[in-house]
Amino acid sequence: MWRISNAVSGLPSVRWAGWLLLACSPVVLAAQPAEPANTSLGLYDAGQFRPVTADCQACLLLPQARWYFKGETFAIPDAGQPVTLYAADKRGADDVAALDPQALPGLVWTGTTRQWENVRLLADGKQLQWPDGTTTPFAIVPKIPTNLSYWNQDTQAFYSQRPLSIRGEQVGQQIVARSLWPQDFKLNLQAPLEPLQAHESLQQLVQFEHGGARSAYASRLLWQKTPAVASQLAGKAVLGILLNGAQGDDDEAHGGHFALVTGVMNAAGDYGNWLVNNYYNLATHSEKGIISAVTPMDKYMADLNSGQAFYRPSYLLVAVFSQPAIPAHVQALSNRVQQHFYRNDLVYDLARNNCTGISMDVLRHLGWQVPARGAESLLKASAFYWYAAISEHSLQQGRAMYDYLSTEMTRLFPAVAFDAIGNDLLHIARTADRKTLTSTAMQAMPQQLEAIYFVRIPQIPSSRANGLAPVYSFAQYLQQAPADRSQWKIIPVTPNPLPAHLKDGLALTPEKPALVPVPAMLLLIGAMGMAGFLPCVVYRRWCAWRKTRIKP
Repeated sequence: MWRISNAVSGLPSVRWAGWLLLACSPVVLAAQPAEPANTSLGLYDAGQFRPVTADCQACLLLPQARWYFKGETFAIPDAGQPVTLYAADKRGADDVAALDPQALPGLVWTGTTRQWENVRLLADGKQLQWPDGTTTPFAIVPKIPTNLSYWNQDTQAFYSQRPLSIRGEQVGQQIVARSLWPQDFKLNLQAPLEPLQAHESLQQLVQFEHGGARSAYASRLLWQKTPAVASQLAGKAVLGILLNGAQGDDDEAHGGHFALVTGVMNAAGDYGNWLVNNYYNLATHSEKGIISAVTPMDKYMADLNSGQAFYRPSYLLVAVFSQPAIPAHVQALSNRVQQHFYRNDLVYDLARNNCTGISMDVLRHLGWQVPARGAESLLKASAFYWYAAISEHSLQQGRAMYDYLSTEMTRLFPAVAFDAIGNDLLHIARTADRKTLTSTAMQAMPQQLEAIYFVRIPQIPSSRANGLAPVYSFAQYLQQAPADRSQWKIIPVTPNPLPAHLKDGLALTPEKPALVPVPAMLLLIGAMGMAGFLPCVVYRRWCAWRKTRIKP
């Protein structure tokens, strides 16, 4: 998430004790009528993974990942499956030399061991109805203590109007849900072509009705290679660009969030089982229980505590490819980046290495040089460095402000990255221009692109305030947030440092920028020089003027 600062308070750390008890309870293994027919998990076969409940000490996991996910439920590669490795001398997206598109992510955060599809919630909110008409008792996981909003009557009414995909556990005869994804939220593969008009832009689609938190769900075909190609997309690989909007109850989160998505198109246009490469700050406990991970889209969006769709609108660009190579390379490098992230070889930074910057680095290291938009202003960054350092009595605060204003904008703002990628993607599709595609793999993009969709995903109703469209600049951020900083709504979080005994290699020598950046120091020296020079100039001119006034 792009935040303007990182507030810390003494709130209790997030733990899933109640859910862990449910997940570890005896499970009735009899299949329900609505067990899912969809066997994919992103670009992979779901059968290549196995679910793991609670703290699995025998699992082949990075010890750091096991520590971050203690008390959680996730999927890991089954025995004998190839697993993503990492180069010990590289950080993040730099680890691009030995990609293996067949290797599986070391961990996929499913949150549960079970999934059911084509289920309906009855109006009373206490029963699920299966396609054959039978019913099963229903409940939801508890709200975690630090989460400020949750399921209410509006949520129940929303879910009771549509078929659902549910991730949860079966406890006795009852299904206890952790995530509920509306299955009518899917790509419309029968929709006619509706390209952007001369007066339209991707930014306007995002900003429609203040971001569209309460707008209707929309799926729009922006481009297709040949007429009626949409009816032939089933089984083809996709690359998704996912933008989450601004939160309505957190003035540090007007920037939104960003992620790269991969998966396989099915005949219905469902994308709940696509994989989201979510980079989130591991050094703090998220108040909603979010952990950085490769995560199924339905859980990422609709987890009852951490789901993005519960606290802001979202936007998705979907590029469908005739061949899987490009999405597979994006996923392969993303898998390696997550390994470095868990190891702390790569450390999250709110300006220099946030969700957007890390994702953009993945694309650029693979050879897609998405056009840059430049930084806000190096001069302004240097000036605000000293302003923040003096007013906050902190060089660290000065450095943070400098980084916000000096970081290239497609690496800083999720909305700017979404706009830059989307516009370049459409340009490549329309013109077959390869000037931003510098690797052999990426050079195939114009031939392999089949269709491009834009999707608007409204906010799921709950007790949380409506979200907004994300901001596109620092100035817009300040306009959207209250002018009086004391009136800002800030969600406090608590520290979550990786224990020292789990750090080795590059994690022991983290990349740290100089506390006083060179441009800021040069500005100070220049200002001091001018401060000393100007009085001399004024004095000399005064003396010259005096001489002209003295009569001989």
